[in-house]
Amino acid sequence: MSYADGLLATGERITHREKQHPFVFVWGARWTILAVIIAIVLFWLGGNLGTDGAAGTLRMVLGWVTLILFVGGLAVFAWTALRYVNQEYALTNRRVIQVEGVLNRTSTDSSLEKINDAVLSQSFFGRLFDFGDLTVLTASESGIDSMRMIRRPIVFKKAMLDAKHEAEVEIERAGWAPSPPIREGVPAAPPPGKPSGPPTEPVGTPVPAMAAAGAPAPAPTAAPPADPDEVTRTLNSLADLRDRGAISAEEYEAKKAELLGRL
Repeated sequence: MSYADGLLATGERITHREKQHPFVFVWGARWTILAVIIAIVLFWLGGNLGTDGAAGTLRMVLGWVTLILFVGGLAVFAWTALRYVNQEYALTNRRVIQVEGVLNRTSTDSSLEKINDAVLSQSFFGRLFDFGDLTVLTASESGIDSMRMIRRPIVFKKAMLDAKHEAEVEIERAGWAPSPPIREGVPAAPPPGKPSGPPTEPVGTPVPAMAAAGAPAPAPTAAPPADPDEVTRTLNSLADLRDRGAISAEEYEAKKAELLGRL
C-alpha cells in the first residue's frame, strides 16, 4: 500500500494514479553519471602510473578520489531513485493528492470543488514523449500549484475534470434531496342535519374559512413514511459532505434528525 492510500478518508477512493516522467529521474541523476565517468577516467589514469616515488603518491591520491567519486555517485543515484519511486500524484473522488519525500514525507492536496481550472503546458519533446507541466488553479491560496513533468498529462487532466463534475453533481444531489410528497387534506364530512353532496367550498379551502362556516377543521395528515433506502443514500451523501467540510456538523445532525423522523 502506498503512502497516498493511508491518507484516504472514509468513503474516499483513488480513481487515478500518475508519476513524473522518467526524464525527471535521469535529470536528477546527471551528477551521478558525471561522477562515475570521472571516476572511470581517473582509474584508467592511475593504472598507467608507476608505484614508486611521486608517481606512486599520485596514483594513491587518484585511487582515493576515484573511490570517493564512485561511492558518492552510487549514493546520490540511490537517493534519486528513492525520491522518484516515492513521488506520486493521486486523484480521488474528493481531491488531488501530491506525495513526495523519502524519510520525511510531505503530502499536499486540493479539494475538487475548489479547483477552477487546470492549465497544461507541453513542449515539443513533451508532446513527443507524453509529459508536461499541469498547473492547478484553485479558489484558495494553499494546495497543489504545479505538477512538473507529469506523465500522460492530458489523461490526468481529463480524469480530474471528470471527477470534479461528479463531485459537484453529488453535492447538488445531497443538498437538494427531494422530500417525500405530502398528501393534500381531505375535506371533512358535513355536519349532522345537512344534506350530503358536493362540497360548497373547493378542496384546499383555508381552515379559518371552514371554521367560520361551522364546519370542523380537518385533522392534519402526517407525511407518508420515507423510503429507508433513499434515506440511507441521502445520509451517506450528507456524511460525505460533512467529512469534506462542505456542511457543518450541526447542519448534518439537523438533516439527519429530520430524515430519521420520516421513517
